[in-house]
Amino acid sequence: MFTPEGPTLRELAVQALSSVERGYDLLAPKFDHTPFRTPDAVLDAVASVLGRMGPFQDGLDLCCGTGAGAEVLARVCRESVTGVDFSAGMLSVARDRAPAAGPRLGWVRGDARELPFAAAFDLVVSFGALGHFLPGELPGLFGQVHSVLRPGGLFAFPVSAPPRPRSTAFWTLLAFDAVMRVRNAVWRPPFVMYYRAFRFGDLRRELERAGFRVELYPLEEFGRRTDGSPRARMIAARRLP
Repeated sequence: MFTPEGPTLRELAVQALSSVERGYDLLAPKFDHTPFRTPDAVLDAVASVLGRMGPFQDGLDLCCGTGAGAEVLARVCRESVTGVDFSAGMLSVARDRAPAAGPRLGWVRGDARELPFAAAFDLVVSFGALGHFLPGELPGLFGQVHSVLRPGGLFAFPVSAPPRPRSTAFWTLLAFDAVMRVRNAVWRPPFVMYYRAFRFGDLRRELERAGFRVELYPLEEFGRRTDGSPRARMIAARRLP
């Protein structure tokens, strides 16, 4: 699960008992050697779909971490790519690993709940960030994304199908989330990171309420379940005028 270059168990424990921001600052130098980084296969699948929908001009990587999503944007955006994250440590790694060629790159420290931008983007992506937001925070988050997109702009992010009840994955994710709830009940500051899967219907409803038109694109690289439904999709939410 972890490589020799990744964090030790002690380092993970210290991170888990910190705030979200401080925890990611501590994890940043080794983050790309953990399973928390979005796999390249997911990044490539989303880039492939966006490549057929583009090109785009200006892109924003929401909760960019070490910049994996910004690399996707660099493939499909012509003018500029911006990454925003509240962890200074993660942004530092993103700056260091950013390619010299391609669209203009910028890195901004900021909170996704209060984005420091005007309507300056025609594409926003996010990878692996939803687990850091409680369900009640989704309306505000999607409203912020809506506010930084130009009319007609696109908000895109991948979502996996929920694991089957009583499957190994189901119990693993349930156990992780239970541990995090106990941790947050007895320890301060809280560390919000859950692996629960938001239902597509719930995401669609909140996005539509925020002023988006929603489409789903199957990521066929990950196959289909026994009922024929995709194992993973890209949600494409278009900002209405």
